[in-house]
Formats: sequence, structure tokens, C-alpha cells
Amino acid sequence: MSFSELNLFPLCLGGNVFGWTADRDDSFAVLDAYAEAGGNLVDTADSYSAWVPGHAGGESETVIGEWMAARRNRDRIVVATKVGSLSGRTGLSAATIRAAAEDSLRRLRTDYIDLYWAHIDDASTPLEETLGAFDELVTEGKVRNIGASNYSAERLAEALAISEEAGLARYGVLQQHYNLVERGYEGALRDVVAEAGLTSTPYFGLARGFLTGKYRPGVTVDSPRAAKASEYLESERGPRVLDALDKVAASHGAAPATVALAWLAAQPTVAAPIASARNVEQLRPLLAVADLTLSKDELALLDEASAPAGG
Repeated sequence: MSFSELNLFPLCLGGNVFGWTADRDDSFAVLDAYAEAGGNLVDTADSYSAWVPGHAGGESETVIGEWMAARRNRDRIVVATKVGSLSGRTGLSAATIRAAAEDSLRRLRTDYIDLYWAHIDDASTPLEETLGAFDELVTEGKVRNIGASNYSAERLAEALAISEEAGLARYGVLQQHYNLVERGYEGALRDVVAEAGLTSTPYFGLARGFLTGKYRPGVTVDSPRAAKASEYLESERGPRVLDALDKVAASHGAAPATVALAWLAAQPTVAAPIASARNVEQLRPLLAVADLTLSKDELALLDEASAPAGG
């Protein structure tokens, strides 16, 4: 079954925190709550959380694999993982993809990956080689769908053309940086996705936490992402977006994070935004996106507030 045909929950649960800022017990609690709410799409990568001292990567996959084994729910979870950015396994050569896939399958305790991402475009490896390696995994049943993460419009279009000409597995979904304060996707890249009939699952849907509304002038937030998130306050646009989020959130009795994700979910080509939570309390407003539909006027208000300068 293709990715676009899957009955996906409107929120993709990001697994970057599992085995990092969320320990095993907290990770299990978040995954349990997500699944109990009807969630079924979990996104991870072999490189999560290799940036942490003492970690080698694969920690998130391991936690998710242990959770699925413990809950015996593999057939109800759509698992997405990535290849290409783990130290020692960088790039998208055929050998790297094959070895990384076998390692991911082992850590996830499964015999197939629902969606296998090319994590970062690799200009040094011919697209024919990369797509050929993915095609072999699809043919063997070890991978069911493939996706492109962090690809430019030109490279994505080229990859799709090669798949078409050579009869190889085709990227069916894009993962890209996109949210209310990062709208660069709205242009050539989105045009390629729409024209080719692809869907997308944007990452950093909450702008590293900025769109939760907890980052305000004069407020100190204890988070590994605080420095990056706070940068959005340095322009007029950041506070303007927060004001608009507050207005819409108040009218629904919702959290700003829920509104930010609902705006993203309503955008053309978006199948489900990705967001992560360190604990169940953080997860609740993310899950609420499933029950919030914004009006045209509300979407327009958020569009205007978040419009880039000159946009």
C-alpha cells in the first residue's frame, strides 16, 4: 500500500526525543498515549540521538522497537525511519543504504520499514544508485515506501524523473522544514510535490517549540532548543505570529501549539505535521490537532501574520 493510501492520524509523532530527553519510561508513556488516541505514524532516524555524548545513534529506533515488541502492535504502527546522516553511515550509496537498513530493521525489531527516508540529499552519489538500492529493498519487502527528506525542488524532480524512466521505486512523500515562521516550502518545492501527486510530512512543525507560545519576551525556558526557538522573538514577525495564534487559540479554548499544527495540517500537500513530546503533558495539545479545524478567516489571519517580509 502506498503512503498516500494509508489511513494516517493527522499528527506524526516525532521520535527524536526518545532515548534522549525522554528516557525509556517516558518514551513508552508518550507512545502509549499517542496510540491510545488513534495515532499510528511514528517518525525516527538511525542518527537519533548520536549528537548526545555517549550515544552512537539508533537509540530512538531501539526504544520504538522495544515498545512495539512489548505492546505487540507492529501491524498497527506506520514506522518511518531514515538513512544518510549517521556518522560512519553518511550518504546514500547502495552499500550504505543496505547496511543501514539492516541495522534499522534489527533495532526496530521488525522485518519491514513502512517508510524509509533518504535523510539528506547526497549529491556525490548518482541518484540512479540511490534509487536502485531503495528499489531492491522494496522488491525484497523490507521497505514498503520511500521518501525524500531535505531535497531541493530540482533534485526531487530529477529523482522522480529517473524513477519513471528506469522503472525504479519512486519517492512518494517529502519531509521538509515548514511551519508558520518558516514558509520557504511554499514555492518551487511545493509545486513539484503537488504536480507529482506526492504528500509531505513537515518537520519542526512547532519551530523548535516557539509556536507553543511558551517563548515570550523576558521569559526563560529550560529546553535544549531554547536558544534557537528564542531567535524568532528578534523580529517583528515572531511576536506578531504569537499574537495571531493567541487570538485563534482563545476562540477555540485551545493551546497555541494545537492551532499552529492545525494551520500546518490545512496547507496544500501536507499529510501530517511532525511534532515530538518529552512527556504525556506535552503530547496532549499536539493530539488535539485531530479535533480542530480552522475556518477560512482564521487561516487567513495566520497567513497574514506569518507572511515573510516582501511575501
